[in-house]
Amino acid sequence: MLVQHTIVTDILGYRKVSARWVPRMLIDEMKMQRKTKCTELLKNYEEEGEEFIQRIVIGNESWVHHYDPESKRQWMEYRHKSSPSPRKFKVVASERKVMLTVFWDSEGIVHTELLKQGNAVNSERHILTLKKLSVRLKHVRPKMHAVLHHNNARPHTSLQTEEALDKMNFVVLPHPSYSPDLAPSDF
Repeated sequence: MLVQHTIVTDILGYRKVSARWVPRMLIDEMKMQRKTKCTELLKNYEEEGEEFIQRIVIGNESWVHHYDPESKRQWMEYRHKSSPSPRKFKVVASERKVMLTVFWDSEGIVHTELLKQGNAVNSERHILTLKKLSVRLKHVRPKMHAVLHHNNARPHTSLQTEEALDKMNFVVLPHPSYSPDLAPSDF
């Protein structure tokens, strides 16, 4: 075994390596689509500059778990200086959770909504959220003509949603398939 190992590693120059995990294997068509959409975004930036960036409103959903943490004061207690310190274990996520939908732009959070566990984000629900966002944008950013960016989840891309977005005069930025890296809330 040692001789074979020496031949493989030293003479042939091979070494054992692990495969690196990647989220999705993209086919050439997906790569081309991603390049086209990114080029389109760059073109918009070249034409409008910083104003384009400032008009982008990003939307995303994320599950948020409930925690019941005690404050540091609540778990403090008197002990003799020779006594061992009390131990506090890390709080783990509870089974209860809510879906947080958040929209933000270059100035900060514009709109948030919470959806309780057991409810689903479907096209109808998403359209209601977009209507609230539209009203909110008119209030907090009255002069801005927002450009919406969200992922390709079905509620975001359904025919119903696209029609509603048109009625609300939202321009939607293209989102390349399997590109979660474009939304800060995914980190």
